Amino acid sequence: MSRTDLRTILFDFFGTLVDYNPSRTGQGFPETHRIIGEMGGHLSYEEFVAVWDRTFSEYERRTALDDREFSMTDVATSVLAAAVDGPVRADEIEALIEVYLAEWSAGVRYLDDVAPLLADLSGDYRLGVLTNTHSAGLVPGHLAAMGVASEFAAVVTSVELGWRKPHPTAYVSALRALDADASTTLFVGDTLDADYLGPRAGGLCALLIDPLRRHDIPDHHRIDSVLDVPERLSGDRL
Repeated sequence: MSRTDLRTILFDFFGTLVDYNPSRTGQGFPETHRIIGEMGGHLSYEEFVAVWDRTFSEYERRTALDDREFSMTDVATSVLAAAVDGPVRADEIEALIEVYLAEWSAGVRYLDDVAPLLADLSGDYRLGVLTNTHSAGLVPGHLAAMGVASEFAAVVTSVELGWRKPHPTAYVSALRALDADASTTLFVGDTLDADYLGPRAGGLCALLIDPLRRHDIPDHHRIDSVLDVPERLSGDRL
């Protein structure tokens, strides 16, 4: 694709617009454990963390088979079934998820200069986010906290679609939400299958954030950081 053909830019979120710690144990989750205890939970903190991590890993294993996404509600319901004797109300599950995500988000770090980058790009291109996530509100909430939510014409999440990248449905749905064509859309992300091979299979152009040169891709498809996008757009090709 020539840069003059470009109309739309789709961004991955985690690892692209923000740095993050993907760990489900390292951030520390004392409030989540406390709330489970108030619901009648009988697990120690160490047992709770192990059950949460094991449950999440099992859902991830299933998802890897066909790219069907699962939700935080799925995970929390399964954990509570193991941790609490007796029924748990839907509002209690949602309260637990809110606290867990707040503690998990302690590992999310906003990148300097991303806000001005997006402001500049949105003057010339239609911007969107396509992200794998288990909570519909998590990424929009972070975008709002970053002060960049208004720069995006659409934020498309895997949990709302029911499919995660690299399933073709994810890219088709994002393009539809942006009223965009694959042939004039660039995808920017940090994961080979989800953010490079998947978009390219769907007819999009893609740039992969790969500062350590771990992947065998053309050099002009590789960037060190999302902040390198403007420089790459100033070249003759993508």
